[in-house]
Amino acid sequence: MSSSAAEGSSRSSQQQQAPLSRYESQKRRDWNTFGQYLKNQRPPVSLSHCNCNHVLEFLRYLDQFGKTKVHLTGCVFFGQPDPPAPCTCPLRQAWGSLDALIGRLRAAYEEHGGSPDTNPFGNGAIRLYLREVRETQAKARGIPYKKKKKKIKQLAANAKLPLPGDSNKTAANHPLPL
Repeated sequence: MSSSAAEGSSRSSQQQQAPLSRYESQKRRDWNTFGQYLKNQRPPVSLSHCNCNHVLEFLRYLDQFGKTKVHLTGCVFFGQPDPPAPCTCPLRQAWGSLDALIGRLRAAYEEHGGSPDTNPFGNGAIRLYLREVRETQAKARGIPYKKKKKKIKQLAANAKLPLPGDSNKTAANHPLPL
């Protein structure tokens, strides 16, 4: 077979493969970016020697490319969700972006042969760091992150119906027929 025929058959097999989903594309790009980050370290770090400290350094490195204003405790706008004027507080990566990134990298690590037991992206230090980022950003913006309530309480609150065992609210003072 000639080289041009071989090239043609490899192109046709590439065209027959389904395009990657958005998630898979992001996961591949994130994995390649993390790998490049490790190679650029002095001395370079191989994936087999990567640990949670390298992951934490990578997350801190990414902050310089962030677009989320995180007010410092001394800023006059600290705790205000919509500050009326600009300030000099730093831009950081948003917590949700970092959380999603870690999820993709955790999956990619295992897809590339890493063991779930040694996955540096699933380390407790990473979860702790993400929790601290979430809480810091919530305080800086004045928006508390609360765990979601159980559905029955939400439905009852929305409909203003008494909860089971709630003697303060009765059907008599409820505006809707039961």
